[in-house]
Amino acid sequence: MMNKHNPLKIWLSFVLRMTLFAIALMWPAGTWQWWEAWVLIGLWTLYGLVMTMYLLRNDPALLSERLKLVPLHKEQKAWDKALMLLFFISGIGLYLLPGFDVIRYEWSDPLPLWVRVIAMLIHIPCLVLLGWIMHENTYLSQVVKIDKERDHKVITTGPYAVVRHPMYTVTIILLFAVPVALGSRFSLIISLFLTVLLIVRTYLEDRTLHTELVDYPEYAKQTIYRLIPGIW
Repeated sequence: MMNKHNPLKIWLSFVLRMTLFAIALMWPAGTWQWWEAWVLIGLWTLYGLVMTMYLLRNDPALLSERLKLVPLHKEQKAWDKALMLLFFISGIGLYLLPGFDVIRYEWSDPLPLWVRVIAMLIHIPCLVLLGWIMHENTYLSQVVKIDKERDHKVITTGPYAVVRHPMYTVTIILLFAVPVALGSRFSLIISLFLTVLLIVRTYLEDRTLHTELVDYPEYAKQTIYRLIPGIW
């Protein structure tokens, strides 16, 4: 099992991802002197270090799944491949645009400092929630599929007792928290588009789980909300 989930490859993948993340933020800005971007890089790096160490010890299969750079898989639904390819390409813009918008070309005035700081602070509970979600759900693939090799089961504990797709709930919050923390107004257009894609994916994934995952219909009757408690 450990040969399949080589720790060296996993750490190299993590370093590559964080390096690309830093470049995506800093290169458009044209400067390394952008403290808001460094705060985000620090927060995500710390989160990545903690989760990589935890999952290497406790759930290396999930870690390998989450560290894939491109969210595409041979067992993936065709509609999910289309959605995730669009999400992946658009998501890159979410990291590239703020530097152009706020720093290099100053297309728009940065959001107020207090707004940026709140968005940075919002990252902390969101990242904690992401860690909790991964702790609860070992089948948390980046793609929509039933993991028959690992005897895929319905997860009903932790955040999954509140909403059926808590990962998407937290992701949507972060889609707005990232550009707001960087002060970029124009990037919020991309955030809105990505949110629509995630809502569509939530609906289609939920329908797939109803038809293909044993006990999911019963779970859906008990946990009636998909993303937002009391709303949907």
